[in-house]
Amino acid sequence: MQQFQLIAQVFANALSRQRAEKSLEERLQFEMMLADISARFVNLPSDQIDGAIADTQRRVCECLGLDLSSLWQWTTDGQKLLTMTHIYRVLEGPQIPEPVDAQELFPWCLQQLEAGKIVALSSMAELPAEAVRDLENSNDFGIKSCLIFPLSIGDRSPIGALCFSTIRAERSWPDAIVKRVQLVAQIFTNAFARTRADHELRESETRLSMATTAAGAGLWIMDIDTGHVWVTPKTRELFHFPPDARLNLESFYKVIHPEDRDQAKQAVQQAIQSGEYLRSEYRIVLPDGSVRWIVNLGRCFSKKPGLPERLMGVSIDFTARKEMEDRLREQLKEIERLKIQLEQENIYLRDEIMLQQRHEEIVGRSAAMKKILAQAEQVARTDSTVLILGETGTGKELLARTIHNLSNRKERPLITINCAALPPALIETELFGRERGAYTGAMTRMAGRFEVADRSTLFLDEIGELSLDLQVKLLRVLEEGRFERLGSTKSLQVNVRLIAATNRDLAQEVAAGRFRKDLYYRLNVFPISIPPLRERLEDVPPLVWAFVKQYEKKMDKRIDRIPRKSMDALQRYAWPGNARELRNIVEHAMITSSDGTLRLRLPHPASAEISTNGNLEDVERLHILGILQKTGWRVTGKGGAAEILGMKRTTLKSKMKKLGIKRPGRTMPI
Repeated sequence: MQQFQLIAQVFANALSRQRAEKSLEERLQFEMMLADISARFVNLPSDQIDGAIADTQRRVCECLGLDLSSLWQWTTDGQKLLTMTHIYRVLEGPQIPEPVDAQELFPWCLQQLEAGKIVALSSMAELPAEAVRDLENSNDFGIKSCLIFPLSIGDRSPIGALCFSTIRAERSWPDAIVKRVQLVAQIFTNAFARTRADHELRESETRLSMATTAAGAGLWIMDIDTGHVWVTPKTRELFHFPPDARLNLESFYKVIHPEDRDQAKQAVQQAIQSGEYLRSEYRIVLPDGSVRWIVNLGRCFSKKPGLPERLMGVSIDFTARKEMEDRLREQLKEIERLKIQLEQENIYLRDEIMLQQRHEEIVGRSAAMKKILAQAEQVARTDSTVLILGETGTGKELLARTIHNLSNRKERPLITINCAALPPALIETELFGRERGAYTGAMTRMAGRFEVADRSTLFLDEIGELSLDLQVKLLRVLEEGRFERLGSTKSLQVNVRLIAATNRDLAQEVAAGRFRKDLYYRLNVFPISIPPLRERLEDVPPLVWAFVKQYEKKMDKRIDRIPRKSMDALQRYAWPGNARELRNIVEHAMITSSDGTLRLRLPHPASAEISTNGNLEDVERLHILGILQKTGWRVTGKGGAAEILGMKRTTLKSKMKKLGIKRPGRTMPI
């Protein structure tokens, strides 16, 4: 009995040794095949990769006794579809549709691959319950077992998948087999990554070539050590180099105009030594004696810091643009010559301002207005600075015109500028002017308002809106009478009388740090404060009739009477928009009246009642709310709240914010 057991043990050991030797032989055979495959894919041209992949699929299937191998790749056209691109089959099977979309056929497997997981199924029955479609399609194709690897580089998203399957019988997937086949997947991954990189490089080169061709640019690369220069055919065309001539830096210098040669050499050497961008413009002399303008743009490239190896760039013929610039320069000189013949005050601006000016006088019989007119007469004959204070619509510009017309400067036009109507960047140009080229788009020199107002009067409306930087420059002009145009270092001396106006409390602005104290003192030499219309209601009737007379001429209508009830109502109203609001109401009434009686559209009764019983803020808030509701909360435009109230859009928005007026359903005021 012991002898039989010994014999059985000997046979078992021999069989085990035989299996181990076979396993080792199979492993060595696979590793030799893997080494051969790996060596084959090294530096393999892109156009040969597809053939190498198909051959590798066949060899792996034959080595491991598998029936089917398929390779899948994600599309790069933005649709992100995983489609089958390569397949090897030992046996004939069902016809495979084209294209094969993994999302349609195997959605569960696709989900695993996108998560970077390997799918190993010894039997398709191992699929989970949610993989119903995967199981159905696997059965349709006769697949018994499968092993699928995601193809990905590092932690990036997979670019494809490699699948090996059996059709004749089920089989297991030991870890050793999985690890071996995974090496094949890695070889495919590297090959695909290199193919995609080559494809992207070719696309980039094609785009660059198309762009340079479209721009008429020639590419060139100069080896700094040897001086040899590689060029594109376009570069040879620009410089008229022979097609097969070997080129170096001297080849370029020889065709450069003698007067520009040193400058071109210096630009190249500076770019090489400093590593900065190269930009140089020069003329070249062609074989027929004609001259062309060339611009070079380039930069140095190096593999090691501080050691540039090559200078790369483009050359562009810009002769047409240069000739156009020369013609434009001559035209500008001619314009400048003609401009010098004109008066410094800028006749066009003066005529435009005179056309906009209203020929009207200050109307008012109240003691307050008589005092203001007396002050205007006092200060008009001097050159002192005047500061006019008052709410929007009280007639500050009209008072400024009156002072100017009573002064010794009345023969020259009053120059005006609204500091709130322009952004800070434009205000500086408008005030002090600019030189040609002071900034992008400044194609001509422009005289500023101070320059135009020399020996005249300059009216600065809404001066409280000036930035602190501009306040400094304004102070210098007031104290020294000197300034510089934007983009110039030359000082200009002017003799300007300044009248400023604001609806702000400048003393509070100074305390808040928004207005310079020294400028405030310089402006506040002779302040004149215009009281709001609600504080001089006895001026309402003469103002109404003055406005009626103006619109009678414009509209060719005659008004004989205004109902006492309407006039009394107007005198009870608080007038947050002052005289400007009153003018708009009269204009509206003139349009709608047709029988000689002015039928005024009176303010809302609630506003009139609160004007005597409530405080001023209540009056303003309720009236503005009423107007906004009537206009559907439309602030600007014809028939908007700003027009009806006789206010500027910016002033109305500021007042709404101050009074806490917000549109229903919105968190921010209009």
